[in-house]
Amino acid sequence: MRIVLLGPPGSGKGTQAALLRDRLGLAHISTGLLLREAVDQRTELGLKAKRYMDAGDLVPDDLMLGLIEERLGQPDVSNGFILDGYPRNLAQAEALDQVLERIGQPVDLAISVTVNEGEIVDRLSKRATEEGRSDDTEDVIRNRLRVYAEQTAPVAGHYAERGQLREVDGMGSVEEVHQRMLETIANA
Repeated sequence: MRIVLLGPPGSGKGTQAALLRDRLGLAHISTGLLLREAVDQRTELGLKAKRYMDAGDLVPDDLMLGLIEERLGQPDVSNGFILDGYPRNLAQAEALDQVLERIGQPVDLAISVTVNEGEIVDRLSKRATEEGRSDDTEDVIRNRLRVYAEQTAPVAGHYAERGQLREVDGMGSVEEVHQRMLETIANA
């Protein structure tokens, strides 16, 4: 099974992807984690990406696609994957389709996690305090939500047109949302 998780920052995609990874035995590919690791390791990509991340902007497509394509080539991906945080715009969705077609692992299902804006701001503000994340100040959170609405939300339409999109309510406890995810996958 090859799953793309969509949803605004703070919707719980990463948490749910990790739970699904453990439950279904799929590789969890988190672009956020890949980017943070590149920043922490001060790689060339990481240093370039940090400028965008600190401003709350999206990392350019060419940087992201290279990172994703490299990760898709690792052995643990052959049994399937959960892609968390990518694609973030229509151009990335189309580029991802081409890469996945070339490697014979097209997307089976796209799940959009829906959460109201107030809850997202609360979640990300709390995470910023707990984890000391410089990319989660309130101004940056609001900019990230604006960028998401303009650039990423339309990606859902890409998967809807292909009959691959399902929506999951991301409000409630982690366990409640996880149960909804499992039901959605089982009924796909």
